[in-house]
Amino acid sequence: MLVTTVSNNIVQVHSFPEGLPDGILTRFTAEVNHVVFNTSATSVAAGSSDFMVKIIETKDNSQQKTIRGHEGPILSVAFDPKDLFLASSSCDGAVCVWKIADQTRVASWPLLTKFNEVNRATSICRLEWQPKIGKLLAVPVEKVVKLFERDTWENTDNLSDESIMMPLNVVSWSPCGGYVAAGSIDGSMVVWNVQTRKCIERFQHEKSYRICAMAWHPSKESIAYTDAEGNLGLHEGVLASAGSKEHATHSNAATFEDLFDEEDNDLLTKGMNLSPPSPMRQPLVDDDDDDDGDDDNVMAIVNRSRHNRAIEDDNSNDIGSSTQLEEMDNDDDDDDNARTTVAQTAPTVVGYSGPVPTPQQKPFQPCSTPSYLQHRFMVWNSIGIIRCYSDEQDNAIDVEFHDTSVHHAIHLSNVLNHTMADLSHEAVLLACVKTDEVPSTLQCIHFNSRDANKEWMVDMPNNENIEAICLGQGWAAVTTNAQIVRIFSIGGVQKELFSLMGPVVAMSGHGEQLLISYHRGTGFDGDQCLGVQIMELGRRKRQILQGTSLPLTRKSYLMWQGFSAEGTPVFADSEGIVQMLNRSLGSTWIPISNTRDHCKGKSDYYWVVGIHENPQQLRCIPCKGSRFPPTLPRPTVTILPLKLPYCQTSSEKGQMEEHYWRSVLFHNHFDYLAENGYEFDETAKHQALKEQQELLMKMFALSCKAEREFRCEELTEFMTQNVLNLAIKYASRSKHLTLAQRLSNLAQEKATALLTVQDEDDFQADPKASYRRTVTKWSSHVQPPAQNSIEKEEGSEEDIQNNAEGDGNNELDPEETVHAKRRLNPFSKNLGPVEQITPKSVTLTNSMLARANPFKVRNDRTVLKLFVIMKFYLSCELLIVYMHWF
Repeated sequence: MLVTTVSNNIVQVHSFPEGLPDGILTRFTAEVNHVVFNTSATSVAAGSSDFMVKIIETKDNSQQKTIRGHEGPILSVAFDPKDLFLASSSCDGAVCVWKIADQTRVASWPLLTKFNEVNRATSICRLEWQPKIGKLLAVPVEKVVKLFERDTWENTDNLSDESIMMPLNVVSWSPCGGYVAAGSIDGSMVVWNVQTRKCIERFQHEKSYRICAMAWHPSKESIAYTDAEGNLGLHEGVLASAGSKEHATHSNAATFEDLFDEEDNDLLTKGMNLSPPSPMRQPLVDDDDDDDGDDDNVMAIVNRSRHNRAIEDDNSNDIGSSTQLEEMDNDDDDDDNARTTVAQTAPTVVGYSGPVPTPQQKPFQPCSTPSYLQHRFMVWNSIGIIRCYSDEQDNAIDVEFHDTSVHHAIHLSNVLNHTMADLSHEAVLLACVKTDEVPSTLQCIHFNSRDANKEWMVDMPNNENIEAICLGQGWAAVTTNAQIVRIFSIGGVQKELFSLMGPVVAMSGHGEQLLISYHRGTGFDGDQCLGVQIMELGRRKRQILQGTSLPLTRKSYLMWQGFSAEGTPVFADSEGIVQMLNRSLGSTWIPISNTRDHCKGKSDYYWVVGIHENPQQLRCIPCKGSRFPPTLPRPTVTILPLKLPYCQTSSEKGQMEEHYWRSVLFHNHFDYLAENGYEFDETAKHQALKEQQELLMKMFALSCKAEREFRCEELTEFMTQNVLNLAIKYASRSKHLTLAQRLSNLAQEKATALLTVQDEDDFQADPKASYRRTVTKWSSHVQPPAQNSIEKEEGSEEDIQNNAEGDGNNELDPEETVHAKRRLNPFSKNLGPVEQITPKSVTLTNSMLARANPFKVRNDRTVLKLFVIMKFYLSCELLIVYMHWF
């Protein structure tokens, strides 16, 4: 019997050695991280990311016991040889021992670092009981193997060695129970004698890959191990230097049977140590091309003789003394005694203590699930969904559109084994990787083609493999492993191509915009070093960003990238932080949401599929206990709100500030659309401007109540002329007369600046017209109005306030708000005199002057002329207020 875990959260039973499916043992609500047999192979224990451990009888899977108590995903489980206890380790940092009979916790130790998910954990902590008697429990903790005694559950001893530079990942007991082997995350392996507590053997993975599983041969002195890249290795003659009469031999195992040539049934009783799921599943064959050509075997085995137990990595530094190495080479042929002496002397490993380089993130398609899944989403975007089914019965691709008026559903036979896809209103784009039989191929199905055959295909050169694809408006783009970006028309015509500055990570298209993220260098200490490039592929081809760093969260990687429905670049990282490009602030990135704040559990995530700026919505799919949703049942899209990380958002001031700047950010796309000649909703733009000005007025009133007059002046910098007039009225009505005077002067300066700018623009268009419109000394002088008109303003203060309130209720003029928002955009096309920012002309009458607000600034060309009148009115207003007080 063989037990495996598959992508749809089930524990599958297979026949052995045929490997044929033989039923489902149990199911979980999240991915299974570890399964193990008991000594008699009658029960299986499985730990999952849903925080649960299940014990299932192999003969009757209905007999199950569930252990609950961990507060994080389960890392590993181990049966007591006597089937009384079960040990488990979890991402919550605890290592626990449970009594199987009643599922109660017997002991618990907080030994590990806490993590939210298995893939982020430093160590998978593969613990194991001492065989036969189960007297000791070995737990790998950081660089030490801790031994806990049965029944007392006390830490009796620790096994360590100076050669261990990185945390240990897995431990394994020898069949006799006298030795313990451990493997670390940097590929080093160590063997201890439990009785003497001394290290007797040291090994090193030739490529320093993470060791994820180890197992001793039931009778021979050999250790088999696997690494995180799917390679299987074998160490022979492990205990030769510990007194064994049998010397180690250097042999090559070409097949799986050569490794386990006897007592296969005993191997099943040893238990199974499965590696944690990784983003990229690799076969057991090492894909790297070596000069000796040994990797052509079906199973690549890393062999070590007894003389090569020191590190042999070409990239490593000096290992031990040169005298020892020379002595080993000289005595290799005839001096067995000298060889034994050298083997017993443990070599000194010189480790690197500086920053650790981070493995580069593999290329991926946004809005797609991992390619190793049998049933997966190839893409899920605002246009539709592409699913891929690859199993023994069928290998097909289904294309479904959210709006059936765009196109009907499509069913395709996946003959070329396509792994990448993208979908737009115009076409479906598919791509496959290179194999021995076929080259890497790009296939496009063009909906709007008038030809009888709507498909076209292009083969890449022999030395290139497609790594990322995307669709835009009228074009398709492909990036290969040669760091070349190839542009095609939607009909299949090859267009421009250019080189990328680093290996591609992801690529997205929207309209004429192309967004590419790539590795611009090597990251350290868990950080990725990514760059971003944004281009426009329309009639005027230009580059928006190049070489700019992508501001990922610390120790995270890129999870999704794309564009909003309005065309603004957005990306999300593995920590749940979503960031958007702010074009109005020098094309910088600003966080707009944290999906982790909306997750109910520590192992829950949100899978981003799209974003809208108007209305402000982040469209995600909730994933319980996993980062990716299953294809069946069909997931439900959830709408998450957007929020900028401003300070003190619990206060009224912080809430209004966050609301205002969020409104400004999510309506910047109107300026971009207008600049590039796209159509947009003028009504929505006017409504957004009105909302922003109302928020400014509320913040102004809040600052006035808090006696923050300087803050009030700062807020008026963002106000339009009409709202500034309302602010002056509010300041005078709330008895902030000094503030009202300063705002009046500020309004005059702004109006003068607008006139000056307008005259300069008019002079460039028509020099003679500028002289006719210039305000001169003689034209600016205006006689004061009649005395009776002024005396009409000497009423009660209540009349003045009612007048101000009546004026304040008037809505903003849409035309004025449009001009105030555009504010001489230097990127606008065909900016003519009609589109300039000009004060609104108003015809003055005696009745209007009689009821005029003394602090209101007119938006016509007589502003300078009325300055003398405003000074006189201000004196009258002050007199009225003082009379009212006394």
